[in-house]
Amino acid sequence: MKTIKSILLAVVITLSLQVNAQKRYSLTKSTFEVAGTSNIHDWVMRSSDGTGSAIFTITDSKLVDIKNLTITLPAESIKSDKTSMDDVAYECLDTKTHKNIKYTLKSADKINEITWIFTGTYTISGASKDFKTQVKVTTIDNDTFVLQGSNRVTFTDFEMTPPSVALGVVRAGKELTILFNITLTDFARNENVLVIK
Repeated sequence: MKTIKSILLAVVITLSLQVNAQKRYSLTKSTFEVAGTSNIHDWVMRSSDGTGSAIFTITDSKLVDIKNLTITLPAESIKSDKTSMDDVAYECLDTKTHKNIKYTLKSADKINEITWIFTGTYTISGASKDFKTQVKVTTIDNDTFVLQGSNRVTFTDFEMTPPSVALGVVRAGKELTILFNITLTDFARNENVLVIK
């Protein structure tokens, strides 16, 4: 009987340690870029308005697993230096119907201490597609992590037609590059996690 109790106690302690190693993190700083080309010039649009959260597993002060990661970016927060270009982009994204761009992590594989391969779903303009992303993870301390990566996508990946203006004189290229640089901080230490609207 004592043996069974000892085994159960060991299991409970082990599970408790595992739970304690998992921490929730919230997105506290972000930079997103969408870069593309046209038959006239290259262009870029930027936003720093992302929100999101993740659950990381920390063991011996090292990031060993990423259980989930979700990011939401208001579509109309992405801006260039030209209002006319923004309007064309929002029409292409159909922002009146699809207000947000979203990313949801499906799995994360650790390659080494700073390199991970994420498999996740981008949802843009109401269409979803999975991509693999090589992500650089920089550990500031156990409370803060910086994730950097990029993906090459096409308009057709998300059922969009490359936009054109001036009766087709200016035409966007088919490919886009999505770049991100996000900082995630321990949820318990983030003083701005509660937003009341």
